[in-house]
Amino acid sequence: MSGWRAFLVLFDTAGANLSMENLNSAVENLVHGSNTLFILLGAIMVLAMHAGFAFLEVGTVRHKNQVNALAKILSDFAVSTLAYFFIGYWVAYGVTFLAPASELTSSSGYALVKFFFLLTFAAAIPAIISGGIAERAKFAPQVCATVLIVAFIYPFFEGLVWNGNFGLQAWLTERFGAAFHDFAGSVVVHAVGGWLAFGAVILLGRRNGRYREGRLVAFAPSNIPFLALGSWILIIGWFGFNVMSAQTLGSISGLVAVNSLMAMVGGTVTALLVGRNDPGFLHNGPLAGLVAICAGSDVMHPVGALVTGAIAGALFVWAFTATQVKWKIDDVLGVWPLHGLCGVWGGIACGIFGQQSLAGLGGVSLISQLIGTGLGVLVALLGGFAVYGLLKLLVGIRLSQEEEYYGADLSIHKIGANSQD
Repeated sequence: MSGWRAFLVLFDTAGANLSMENLNSAVENLVHGSNTLFILLGAIMVLAMHAGFAFLEVGTVRHKNQVNALAKILSDFAVSTLAYFFIGYWVAYGVTFLAPASELTSSSGYALVKFFFLLTFAAAIPAIISGGIAERAKFAPQVCATVLIVAFIYPFFEGLVWNGNFGLQAWLTERFGAAFHDFAGSVVVHAVGGWLAFGAVILLGRRNGRYREGRLVAFAPSNIPFLALGSWILIIGWFGFNVMSAQTLGSISGLVAVNSLMAMVGGTVTALLVGRNDPGFLHNGPLAGLVAICAGSDVMHPVGALVTGAIAGALFVWAFTATQVKWKIDDVLGVWPLHGLCGVWGGIACGIFGQQSLAGLGGVSLISQLIGTGLGVLVALLGGFAVYGLLKLLVGIRLSQEEEYYGADLSIHKIGANSQD
């Protein structure tokens, strides 16, 4: 009997160990699957934002350039995917996907879906630039610029900040007590995109007829409802952009969602007031607030987020007006004020309102934020002038005066937005 008892005890122990192993394996698979689904949903939400970029541009440009606006956003996304898959992701993270599918699908394919998510961020760069250079840019050179930017310039800075490349973040932490903090890309995505666009806009020059005898000639938006639709699509997708930048379910924070909401509202209200009920300013105000909150959405108090967004909304209205009227820079959608300047403000605001002394969670340094933000501006500014300057020298980047007169729709795509064109 004692032998049987020993056997039964051994059998029960082995069964318990086996059950525990099965349980641990099941839990691990569930965690991997849940994280993969989580970041996949985020990728889909940010992918939908590209429809927002398209309709925002369609509604803002003149009727003869609407088809071109739609074609640019989709073409840029496709080209960005190829550039980022084969080159850009490796530049940023040292990861390639030129491996057997059996290796790529480990952990429920999380690495693949993470690429998809970060791709939607990378592809936002040419979508931002598209709005600034609308109505007079050649199509093929712009696509070439997209390849260079998404393959090299954007991932270079992305890797510095989000992957710790070249020791920048480690040096900032050692020197100033905290790394450069940019949770969802106020600087990495938006400021970089806006300052890249600045170089392109300057090199392209103003649209024909935009200024007459030194005074601004109004080019009214072609379709306010489309403009508003684009804004709303971007607003909704932005919650995936920000919240799901956590990249795992275990890291998700309701603070990010509420801070995004408060910044959006703050930007809307100030743009409404400062912009004097102008629908263009009104529908860009929430976007300004959301651009600014990306960096510090995980560390600010909601009141700090509200102030950050409110300042961004007012900043956009002031800077857009000054750009068009005073400085005579023809940035069609105002992407430099919206993304470039509000992105810079977001990087700095993170270092202010993220401090524990202002009810933030801490772990940020204003000096690190200033250095990181300034470096992002420098990389983008140099990159924008280099890429578009080279293309301008080699193949030209602007439509002819006649092509611009007839519009990019007919000149490039040989079809108008409707049958009456």
